[in-house]
Amino acid sequence: MSAFEPPAVVVNIFAVIGFIAVAYKSLRVLLSILKNVKTFVLARPLGLATNPKRHGKWAVVTGATDGIGKAYAEQLAAKGLNIFLLSRSADKLKDVATQIEQKYKVETKTFAVDFTGAADMYPSIGDQLTGLDIGVLVNNVGMSYSFPQYFCELADSEKFLPNIININCLSVVMMTNLVLPGMVERKRGIIINVSSASGMNPSPMLTVYSATKAFVDFFSRGIDVEYRSKGIQVQCVMPFYVTTKLSKLRRETMTIPSPTSYVNSALAALGSGNRTNGCLMHNLQGWVIGSVPEWVIDSVQMTIHNAIRKVSLKKLAEKKTK
Repeated sequence: MSAFEPPAVVVNIFAVIGFIAVAYKSLRVLLSILKNVKTFVLARPLGLATNPKRHGKWAVVTGATDGIGKAYAEQLAAKGLNIFLLSRSADKLKDVATQIEQKYKVETKTFAVDFTGAADMYPSIGDQLTGLDIGVLVNNVGMSYSFPQYFCELADSEKFLPNIININCLSVVMMTNLVLPGMVERKRGIIINVSSASGMNPSPMLTVYSATKAFVDFFSRGIDVEYRSKGIQVQCVMPFYVTTKLSKLRRETMTIPSPTSYVNSALAALGSGNRTNGCLMHNLQGWVIGSVPEWVIDSVQMTIHNAIRKVSLKKLAEKKTK
């Protein structure tokens, strides 16, 4: 044995540690695959997903006139729940409510509210909800940047920053504060908080948006631990790209679902854990990102967002010259 050769016992110890590490990683991958198959392949045909109708007669959905929020309203109505829709535009609310009533034969209520407002507006929302057997709350309303920007470049930041925090964070907390006590009293209820995959890791040049979505994730996980023993299910949904106005994407692909197909898949995940990326392809993307070093993700995002920023600034400059 040379002077630098480690003793056999040390080699054996490191071999065992390596074997355990590989086995642990392999087991995690296997369990993740099995969970995804159960959630997104077997849940619907085998009836494994939670039935929202068993938790109450009404579903409350914020940001309910477009995209994912509208899809949640429609999918929950299809399951037989009455729908209370909250959004900014009274006209859009009326149109969506009429569509839902005619197609799904359920009752609807609407309330026009601008969620950029401060906490003092929530008592009026609470008055509208009084007396309703609310089984599901979907905190969906949200806002993002117009395009990726450095923090110090944000236009009208004195207005934009409170607005994005009020919509993305305060609305989730205050709506939960209004609805959760009744759920606890009835010992049943579902709270679905729509976050974003941007909340899984810091998103440079979408920094504030990313941070607010991380808040939604942590808030959801904390409330879930506090109240799961009281009959309440809390689910944080963290989508990647979906064809919505917020994403500015219009063409559906294998990795970019429509709001309807995305929500249909996300509802199948109810009861399968407190966090989900919402559909099989998004869960796979989430797994890949979770396996990549953070510095790689930061570098890739910075490169992509900087390229989008340059194109957007060029278009703005061209508009000003016309």
